[in-house]
Amino acid sequence: MISVDTFDLKILAALQDDGRLTNQELADKAGLSASQCSRRRMRLEEDKVISGYHADLAEDLLGFGVIAFIHVTLATHSPNNAKRFHDLVRRVDEIQEAYSLTGDADYLVKAMLRDLKGLSELVNNVLMPHDSVAHVRSSIVLDRLKTSRKLPLKATHRKS
Repeated sequence: MISVDTFDLKILAALQDDGRLTNQELADKAGLSASQCSRRRMRLEEDKVISGYHADLAEDLLGFGVIAFIHVTLATHSPNNAKRFHDLVRRVDEIQEAYSLTGDADYLVKAMLRDLKGLSELVNNVLMPHDSVAHVRSSIVLDRLKTSRKLPLKATHRKS
């Protein structure tokens, strides 16, 4: 874990809210000079604390109406079988996130799809036929209550 101070936290919080801030706007929010802010931002990028910048797209306006969470159980529990499943997950664009779990299922996969036909295609033609997979159980999201990629920086920071 990298050590960050209150200025770094202000920079990170501001960038979480708006990754397009100019260096001067970011410096104003952090209470630093533009040159100090620029150096800190570059250090945070070099240290991979800031791992990238992206645009948040409106999935509904682009025709993606179904979010599904899919529990996957592997056919066998071996490193090779897990690797084959990981490779599959990386290749499928509809899969946004995938997590290895404890409990009944081996993995939880989040998929973004245009419609229920897309979910059927993913489950029946991609996941189930794959030789690494034994069982699939999906749940369709009815309503999204919250979505955030922001880290709770105030609760987790350490002083330098």
